[in-house]
Amino acid sequence: MAEKVRKSEEEWRKELSPRQYHILREKGTEPAFAGELNTNEKRGVYRCAACGEDLFSSDTKFDSGSGWPSFYLPISKENIVEKTDRSLFMTRTEVLCAKCGGHLGHVFDDGPDPTGLRYCVNSASLKFEETDKKKE
Repeated sequence: MAEKVRKSEEEWRKELSPRQYHILREKGTEPAFAGELNTNEKRGVYRCAACGEDLFSSDTKFDSGSGWPSFYLPISKENIVEKTDRSLFMTRTEVLCAKCGGHLGHVFDDGPDPTGLRYCVNSASLKFEETDKKKE
């Protein structure tokens, strides 16, 4: 992982759209099935929308039916941070970008093999870079 990105909230507000800022910096979420990357079937890399860190590969993306892009494995465990989230009267595991601290979503233990994990990520917290045509 590269050096951590440290910016003031004012700098983040200038660089991110209001939706991205709300999700990445204020730990918001987008409505289910509203994110543009949920149904993306192109091959490529999903990067942090705030700092560009490589987070997930299309090779580990799957349709969870949840309404958010879902992955069973990050590109590197070093690129994400998992924290206990006790908001909304429940306990979940929050997923953040290790480089900039941006909120990505949550990870659950109801995913497919080989990990059994479902990284449920907001489209607005990601930037997609296509590498090939559609997944086979």
